[in-house]
Amino acid sequence: MSGEFCVVCGRTDLPLVDAVCADCFVQSHALLTAVESPTVVICPTCGARRVGAHWERSGASELMGAEDLAPMVAVHPEAGVRRIEWTETGLNPMLRELEGVAQVRFRGTERTLPVHLTVKIEHRTCEECSRRTGRYYTAIIQLRGPEGRNRLPPRELRTILWEMFERVFKEARADWKKALSWKEELPEGWDFYVTDTLAARALARLLKSRLGAEFKESATLWGRKKGKDVYRVTLCLRVPLATTKPPADVESPGGAARPARGSPRLGSSRSA
Repeated sequence: MSGEFCVVCGRTDLPLVDAVCADCFVQSHALLTAVESPTVVICPTCGARRVGAHWERSGASELMGAEDLAPMVAVHPEAGVRRIEWTETGLNPMLRELEGVAQVRFRGTERTLPVHLTVKIEHRTCEECSRRTGRYYTAIIQLRGPEGRNRLPPRELRTILWEMFERVFKEARADWKKALSWKEELPEGWDFYVTDTLAARALARLLKSRLGAEFKESATLWGRKKGKDVYRVTLCLRVPLATTKPPADVESPGGAARPARGSPRLGSSRSA
């Protein structure tokens, strides 16, 4: 025997740190503590959380999960948290009461420790949702048919263009999709309003590449900010469409009419 013993309980069968065993250390030191006055700021429209000066996790649920609660628990430097299972006990939607059961590893042993949190919920509209509500935009993507007289009815033209846009939009990056604010249908096609000019240009280039469209960009002076001119950008895409009227049906040997080979198919004609 080494002769070392815990100065608190006298045990000699446990590792000691500063002459104190792990069990006695836990009796006088908290391995887990709740941070003081924890608050979560949530956008009631999209569920984004405010983290410092930024908004994150757009599209998340308003319900708090482990990702929200983990930063609210301070852990002793010698301890490691394996997991915490939370149970909500309060009924106030703006002041959440939660009881947690934490699995903690400390000095080579696993421990189960309780932790309590009272979390204040604040609702604030994030910048993106505020811009959408106020119809703010910095760029317009115009999706049109080929230049010149269009032979398709407006409704059918919009349907074809919308299906094309939807197909390509699935490939877009998440931040490009997030910047798309709202859309308007017009007799000549679609206008898509975007809150970020760089995202609008990137999305327009993707549409140009995938659809083989003609692309033009123009800018309009919108106002001044901090002594500098502010422009709104219009990005016009003209998509080539097979609008030639198909040849007359050819009668099959059995007498039934069948479409001539090579007849262009323009897609669904349902309303956009």
